[in-house]
Amino acid sequence: MNDSRKTPDPSDGRVENREEQFLRLLNSVHQRLRAYLLSLLGNRRDADDVLQQVSVLMWQKFDTFEPGTDFLAWASKVALYEARNFQRVAARSRLQFSEALLETLAAERLEDTRHLDQRLDALDDCIEQLDERSRQLLQGVYTENSDVAALATKLGRAKQTLYNRLAHIRRALAECIERRLAEGMS
Repeated sequence: MNDSRKTPDPSDGRVENREEQFLRLLNSVHQRLRAYLLSLLGNRRDADDVLQQVSVLMWQKFDTFEPGTDFLAWASKVALYEARNFQRVAARSRLQFSEALLETLAAERLEDTRHLDQRLDALDDCIEQLDERSRQLLQGVYTENSDVAALATKLGRAKQTLYNRLAHIRRALAECIERRLAEGMS
């Protein structure tokens, strides 16, 4: 690959080489591509392994990408082929999808991943609207990976009470996210 070719970087007006352009584009879709692969493969570890392979393959084939076109669409096509290949050779995988199902999932999940950033923004806004105790509970369970039983002991509350509170918070967040998305994140 000829790394000396320069492509304008629309964000700051400077000229970037192909490697910088590739890394910028890959970073912009990395999480959505990971979510897409996870939806196709059903296993986080497999999705991460395939994503590594996809990233290398995309770099090798980056000269075939047309600048100015949809990088996520191009990357997801590469990811779909790699997911298919992975499933063919992954005898250890208990979950095997048919080609037809994989095609259907691929189309649906690509559309879902396009909206992932909006959903994450809505989640952030909705979490900010929660009361402090609810935010702390979420942080303890999801950010700090605390065991609910240990957290209940630490807070002097019944374990079932925390599970019930988490279920209530999750429902409230889901409703809030759907409302925010329906409103167009206004």
